[in-house]
Amino acid sequence: MKAIILAAGIGKRLKPFTQTSAKCLVKIAGRTLLDRYLESLSRVGIREAVLVVGHFKDKVMAEAGQGKYGVAVRYLDNERYTEGNIYSVYLASREFDDDILMMDADVLFHLGLLERLVRSANASCYLMDEGFIEEMGEECKVAALNGRVVANNRVITRQFDRVGEGLGFLKLSRDAAVELAGILDDFVRGGKTDKEYEDALEVLLDRKVVGFEVVGDLPWTEIDFPEDIAKAEKLAAEHHL
Repeated sequence: MKAIILAAGIGKRLKPFTQTSAKCLVKIAGRTLLDRYLESLSRVGIREAVLVVGHFKDKVMAEAGQGKYGVAVRYLDNERYTEGNIYSVYLASREFDDDILMMDADVLFHLGLLERLVRSANASCYLMDEGFIEEMGEECKVAALNGRVVANNRVITRQFDRVGEGLGFLKLSRDAAVELAGILDDFVRGGKTDKEYEDALEVLLDRKVVGFEVVGDLPWTEIDFPEDIAKAEKLAAEHHL
């Protein structure tokens, strides 16, 4: 299994920090998110990571180098990073030759979350936090019916019996990853690069069975806005992250 870390985006909601650096370089309790990711990957046995870079890519590459904690790192340069995240995932799809772990690069998380995802009996799997409180309308939700994820988007239009906030992490079997690569190719060839990555995932969910693991018992937070940094600092102190 290899990890794909999506770290190309501008992070405009996190200004002024992202005017001089990349989102994944936010420091929480003295450590960047990216450094934390690489250590966590190592601790769950993943030894290969591919970073999709764009915004302040030189700083991101300087932080990760050729790898840390025994995780070898390679880079894909998204020169179109201002267009949105679907092109980043399209570039990453050339790496879909194994089981993959897709990760947004802006989350502070407990190691147990990653362990639960990697070790899930579901060959393809989301993480779902059913304890979320919708506040901004920006939360990307995961909805399931009869144990199968049927939707992953900000607005859920499908019938479901369970729903929660998604963490931006997704495990895909090689078979499902290859299917997603074809879907992404159709999006890009069709000029749909203004779409969100989740729109391509929803096509995948119609074609492949993807399960979920519930993780509301473990701490995590996405870092989108400046006030989220203080929230993350508090979480790190309380849970020794």
